[in-house]
Amino acid sequence: MRYRVPNLPSSSWHYADIEVEKSQFLTWMCHAPDIAAFSNMLSAAKTAHPNASHHCTAYIAGPPGEQNLIGFSDDGEPGGTAGRPMYQVLQGSQLGQIGCVVIRYFGGTKLGTGGLARAYAQAVSHALETLPTQEVVERELYTLRLTFANEAVARAWCEEHTMPVEQADYDNDGVRLTIGWPSDTPFDLSPLENRLKTSIDVLTAPPA
Repeated sequence: MRYRVPNLPSSSWHYADIEVEKSQFLTWMCHAPDIAAFSNMLSAAKTAHPNASHHCTAYIAGPPGEQNLIGFSDDGEPGGTAGRPMYQVLQGSQLGQIGCVVIRYFGGTKLGTGGLARAYAQAVSHALETLPTQEVVERELYTLRLTFANEAVARAWCEEHTMPVEQADYDNDGVRLTIGWPSDTPFDLSPLENRLKTSIDVLTAPPA
């Protein structure tokens, strides 16, 4: 599976803001490969804005379509007017591993439930417009048994196909290269075997 995620270093946030009827909506976004990364940002947002009216949240700590590692909160706003609209915008973006906090400073004008839902959704959509992203490729690990003479050719082939070599182990018989094969691509080493002019012994898991 291939999908896009926020291109942000750990403990680094993306910021944006909008104003609706004199209320300020400050959006923070992060790369959230796990819930802990999102929680870290939420804690930082609350520390930076302790007097804000609300810190509403939504996150998807997995690929698009993730059903378990998700969450959202209205943080005191009327039920269903903040966290869920925020989550729906994240879900519709087809991004994965993303966390979001919208910090509201009340401006004195009540927006009503419909107005709140639109404002929180707009705050997230506005932040997404400038969010840097990068592609993530889910991979399965395979370990290849090779001779010393064939290692350099195999590594070059992997590099040509953007195939990361995750581990290399050596013994008297040669080398075992553990590679990350894209999970959305059928496993087929025949092009490499043709180049090496020999068959390759394959293990379906890396050595312990």
